[in-house]
Amino acid sequence: MRLLTHNMLSSNIKGVANGFPLRIEVEKVVEKQVDFNADFLKNMFAKIEWKALVDASRSMGYSELPGDANPSMLDSDDFLQKFHHALLELHLEEGALVCPETGRKFPVNKGIPNMLLHEDEV
Repeated sequence: MRLLTHNMLSSNIKGVANGFPLRIEVEKVVEKQVDFNADFLKNMFAKIEWKALVDASRSMGYSELPGDANPSMLDSDDFLQKFHHALLELHLEEGALVCPETGRKFPVNKGIPNMLLHEDEV
C-alpha cells in the first residue's frame, strides 16, 4: 500500500468522530520504483494531508520529508524527489493500520489494506 492510499483512508467505525490519520504498524516495507511525474506531484500536493504523510513516512523509516511544506517548495527538484519517494515508492507490504480513536487494527497483507468492518462496527 502506497502512502498516497494511506493519506486517503480513515476509520469508518460507527461512533468514531476522528478516524484519520490511521497509525501504521510496520512489519515489512518494500520500495518499488515508480516513474517520476512532477506535474502529478504538483497537482496532488493540495490534496495531501502533509502531517499525516510525514508521520506515515517516518513510521516506515523514511525521514527525509520536512515537517512543514508549502506550495513554493514545489519549485525545488530535491523536494519533489523526496515527496515522490514517500508518496509513491514506499509500500507497506505487511502490517496494520490502527484507528486513532478506538485502536482497532486493520491488517495489511501483500500490500492490500483490509478495511472491512465487523457487524457490530457498522
